[in-house]
Amino acid sequence: MTDEPADSSADDLACSEEVELMTDYLEGALPASDVRRLEHHLETCPGCGEYLAQMRTIAGSLGGLAEDSIPAEVRSDLIAAFRGLRNS
Repeated sequence: MTDEPADSSADDLACSEEVELMTDYLEGALPASDVRRLEHHLETCPGCGEYLAQMRTIAGSLGGLAEDSIPAEVRSDLIAAFRGLRNS
């Protein structure tokens, strides 16, 4: 017997929707209704809670990184990669 919910595809869909909100959540740019929904989801989903913790760790470690410390070519490649992820 597995601990997975009977309808894990629905849970995966809910998680993917919530993950898309996390950057705005961390930046304080999420509408209050979405904050409540996301926080409720985080209370019930250990995987998304762990993902949020990882995002906070990454954001904290990059906080002192200055834009001009990244070579222009690398910055362009990163931006293109992130845009590609968002569009896929």
